[in-house]
Amino acid sequence: MNSHPIDPLKPTDLRIVTRDEIAASASALLGVGMRLVLMACHEDDDTFRVVYSFAGATGRVELALTVPRHDAWIPSLAALSFPAGNFEREIRDLYGVEPRNHPQPHRLVRHGHWPRGWYPMLRDASVVPEFEPDVESFPFVEVEGPGVYEIAVGPIHAGVIEPGHFRFSVVGETIVRMEARQWYLHRGVEKLFEGLPVAQGIALAEQITGDTGVGHSLAFVMAVEDAVGIEVSEQDLVVRALLLEMERLYNHVTDLGSLANDVGFGIVDAHAQSLREQLLRINKTITGHRFLRGALSVGGARVFCLPDPTDLRRIQAAVEELVAVSLSHAIVRGRFTGTAALPAQQAETIGTLGYVARASGVDVDARRDHPFVNLGESFHVVTEERGDVLARYRVRAREFSVSVAVITDLVARLGPSTGSGATVDPLAPGAGLSLVEGWRGTIAHRVEIDSDGTLSRVKVVDPSFFNWPSLPIALSETIVPDFPLANKSFNQSYAGNDL
Repeated sequence: MNSHPIDPLKPTDLRIVTRDEIAASASALLGVGMRLVLMACHEDDDTFRVVYSFAGATGRVELALTVPRHDAWIPSLAALSFPAGNFEREIRDLYGVEPRNHPQPHRLVRHGHWPRGWYPMLRDASVVPEFEPDVESFPFVEVEGPGVYEIAVGPIHAGVIEPGHFRFSVVGETIVRMEARQWYLHRGVEKLFEGLPVAQGIALAEQITGDTGVGHSLAFVMAVEDAVGIEVSEQDLVVRALLLEMERLYNHVTDLGSLANDVGFGIVDAHAQSLREQLLRINKTITGHRFLRGALSVGGARVFCLPDPTDLRRIQAAVEELVAVSLSHAIVRGRFTGTAALPAQQAETIGTLGYVARASGVDVDARRDHPFVNLGESFHVVTEERGDVLARYRVRAREFSVSVAVITDLVARLGPSTGSGATVDPLAPGAGLSLVEGWRGTIAHRVEIDSDGTLSRVKVVDPSFFNWPSLPIALSETIVPDFPLANKSFNQSYAGNDL
């Protein structure tokens, strides 16, 4: 069995800190190997409260810093943590709390046409003022020198992907620098959670990003359960783990086909999409929804039936055959090998998560590091070392096989049980944090529940928030024609990032 202890996901420590103490406290936690999971700003009556959530092998620590509304600033931790710098810029854009001495003070979420002095997460922001012309364009860095020219891609793209702008500084075909500009469709998801009954929050969490309905809704209900101390039965935890792995399957097989398609091997993509369709039809038999929605509740989980391991092993064999065919093709392997490599040290510095991190040799996975149920002997964390497109492809392929084995074990443990479907109405106030290994990487939700049982604050962090900044690093010295391939090998969510 998995030898790692099951973490009950309860905060081990809550510390109130001052502006003078926050840098040293955060540095000490980072120094013992803890990771900054999120930063969440809260608008209290006369103050702003910023919560810094850290997690690591030794447990979890939350630092809470309160600042007055009339003097709303926090010391920047960007010099200590790259993710902290982005969280701080997000807080400034949405709440108006300034990160003092930030090395990159320009906007992150807010585009230049957003009204000055209007911060959409504040209570008095319900009346939306008229948006103005773009008077503060994004400060792209201009690369100068002989033969350097710029290529602009997006924000509107071919197909159905969401908007994002990529600006390349290029010499010949080689990318010298790439900068990305996102947040074109900021939807105010965290604001929509405010005031909702907890049960209604599940449906919203399922729609944060469409391909991660299980990951985000599971993170949400687990954060609620952590906030009010709800115990979940073993069989319901097993059902939840099964759903999470089923979600991993259909997304990984989609990417395996799409990556082959990006180097002109369309026949493999056609077969992969057929296998994806088979998995989606299995999903519908499990929960009644092709994307596995509707199975989770606070305190429980319930499905209509369990997947047949025989069907999954048949699909696994077909996937393994497609992978073997693809990697035996000289052109495919040649295009994948060495392309858009992300070095491990830079991946760690940026805080990269999920298969992108694991392909660079960074051994992180919340299923092992913060488990909510024992996944059994079949589970192990898949890593590669090269950090290139080939490594990211191989991690997905190997994780597919691991997930099938894990699901097979979980089905055997469940027997005829399909979960209890228990639902608990959490009326007690509290705050809770959860960490769930979605198919892209670790998802974090932090919730605060009011005394009337409604949600007062939900902070959502999709792994894409951590991973998008690593794409420009990997693209250095990559040729422009390989950008679509490199971008697909990362395959980060626009919606999960543009909350």
